[in-house]
Amino acid sequence: MTTAPVPGGRRQAALIFIVITILIDFLGIGLIIPVLPEIVADLTRGTTYSPDLTYGVLAGVYALMQFLFAPLIGALSDHIGRRPVLLASILGLGIDYLLIAWAPTLGWLFLGRVIAGITAANVTAANAYIADITPPEDRVKSFGLIGAAFGIGFILGPALGGLLGEAHPRLPFLVAAGLATLNFLYGYFILPESLPPERRTPRMRWRFNPFVAIAGLRRYPAVLALAFTILCINLADQALRSTWVLYTGARFGWGPLDNGLSLTAVGVFAAIVQGGLIGRIARRLGEVRTFMLGVGAGVVSMTLYGFTTQGWMMYSIMAIGALSGVALPSAQAIVTGQVDPQEQGAVQGALASLASISAIVAPPLATYLFSTYSQPERTPYIPGIAFFFGAALLLIGLLFGIRQIARPPATQSG
Repeated sequence: MTTAPVPGGRRQAALIFIVITILIDFLGIGLIIPVLPEIVADLTRGTTYSPDLTYGVLAGVYALMQFLFAPLIGALSDHIGRRPVLLASILGLGIDYLLIAWAPTLGWLFLGRVIAGITAANVTAANAYIADITPPEDRVKSFGLIGAAFGIGFILGPALGGLLGEAHPRLPFLVAAGLATLNFLYGYFILPESLPPERRTPRMRWRFNPFVAIAGLRRYPAVLALAFTILCINLADQALRSTWVLYTGARFGWGPLDNGLSLTAVGVFAAIVQGGLIGRIARRLGEVRTFMLGVGAGVVSMTLYGFTTQGWMMYSIMAIGALSGVALPSAQAIVTGQVDPQEQGAVQGALASLASISAIVAPPLATYLFSTYSQPERTPYIPGIAFFFGAALLLIGLLFGIRQIARPPATQSG
């Protein structure tokens, strides 16, 4: 697939803008982690609502909005272009942060999280934009920068949120709103359109049903196979994230400081691999072998995490785990090579919906497995079962997808 005629200098500026946009998305999520529970507790004080349950419902609402709106936003970017969709989502993100900063009631807080979930679906347009402007041989590296932005966001976000939250729990949201506003202004004056009118879909496909969008992947058999693999990768990642603190606390007696340091280390390793090494790995191995390396590293690291008996072992495994971060970018690059330019946004939307499904399904399932099999008196006693579950998912996904990914790009049927 050819790239859009964006000049080289502006292409680099546009790529930087996309990475900054995703960074601010994830930075905002990280900012929320230390302070949102305090805001929820404050707004539920004197009511019959449970703060913990309310916080969980807020997280579910956010993931649900991403699931529902990702295909629609992707299809909209195919119809009217990437630029207006990205700019509108960034502006909406800034409004969301202001709503949360000033929310006087739970209703306003829920409205803010609804807007946040919708605007966070801009990753579909961002991925499609990268596919538009990046030559096929450089797409793994470009998608890797998205992973690096994720890692940096989760390094800086919680630390910055905790620091600002010491002054006032709502201050981090005002800072995040300011960052979103600056990003909007930067994009308004710098970001070129990547999808020219002649390459847009002539009719808007109003895909309000994400399951229809996912089913539409059948037109690209290799993409459909990879979509299942991507779902397995996301499920395994969510299982790891949702049980990390539980596992390390029960296994090693780690507290907030130890867990904070360990998660920061994970973010640093991820940023190094996805921000610096992934391009070299992809050029040397190719997209398919890079994908296999990433999923294989994930299987090994998840298995090893489940067998650890000392805290220091977790740090020694992180280097292997960081290599698993090349799996999703290489899978994204393979997908974009299989899909017609007019369908990039819609396909990325369907994949984003699958990622949202993993965020809804995996945490309760993984925590249930952990709580059931982590009691010392339990037979069998398997405290690392959530990690073994993630490793099994990755292995299944790899075996399912590997039969398709090496085939030549499919043509669209119908």
